[in-house]
Amino acid sequence: MEAWIIVVCVIGVLAIILFGLSIKIVRQSTALIIERVGKFHRVLDTGIHMILPFFDRPAGPAISLKEQVQDFKPQPVITKDNVTMQIDTVVYFQITDPKAYTYGVEYPINAIENLTATTLRNLVGELELDGTLTSRDTINSKMRLVLDEATDPWGIKINRVELKNILPPRDIQQAMEKQMRAERERREAILRAEGEKQSSILVAEGEKAAEVLRAEAKQIALTKEAQGMADAIKLIVNAKPDKAYITLKGYEALAKIGDGQSTKLIVPTDIANVTSLVSALKESATMPDGGTKKKGN
Repeated sequence: MEAWIIVVCVIGVLAIILFGLSIKIVRQSTALIIERVGKFHRVLDTGIHMILPFFDRPAGPAISLKEQVQDFKPQPVITKDNVTMQIDTVVYFQITDPKAYTYGVEYPINAIENLTATTLRNLVGELELDGTLTSRDTINSKMRLVLDEATDPWGIKINRVELKNILPPRDIQQAMEKQMRAERERREAILRAEGEKQSSILVAEGEKAAEVLRAEAKQIALTKEAQGMADAIKLIVNAKPDKAYITLKGYEALAKIGDGQSTKLIVPTDIANVTSLVSALKESATMPDGGTKKKGN
């Protein structure tokens, strides 16, 4: 009786062990290749699966289906104008077919690295140094197309390819730095000249506006002065001045003439004659020759 109990217990333990070995749990975003007696059997996706113990075995570790990033070391590349540069690349890829990835190529990552290096040399070899430095996007796009087509039989999809660093030789870097420094100095000189030109224009416009304002102010002042004199004369005329006032104004006019630059003075005998006085003043202001002439009536 005890022997049967032992046999049942042993069978139960073996059954539990076999049941445990027959269960495979595949995690999210991974896949597992199962081989039966050394031959491909099926691909296990995410979830719980049953396999035959001792007959079904995984072909390798679980394969990640997430997008992966691989940073490859710098590669020496020669441009069309015989300049050797160091260029390193970053490749973003994703495994889309676990079976093709497992059986398509040995060491897939190394295969992608070598393929990237050879493709990069082919593309950069068709460009000169300046074209290589300014055509990153073009090189990235062409490399992605070539790599994606070449890795498709391996179950790999190339999503992006980026040139991480482009390192020319040291002497070329120094020459490029000098060129960029000269370009910056040239732009600075142009900006400074434009600023000085604009400043001179603004100063000239300010002086022009000031001269216009001064001329307008002088014109207004002269107009006001003439208007005041006209009003004063009009008031004098309306007041009907007598002979004594006119005589006094005549003497004041003679006094102003005596203080002026005129070298000839004509004094009418009848100082009260306003018409003769005005004529004498006009002649005194217009006669060019020097000397003093006294004219009697």
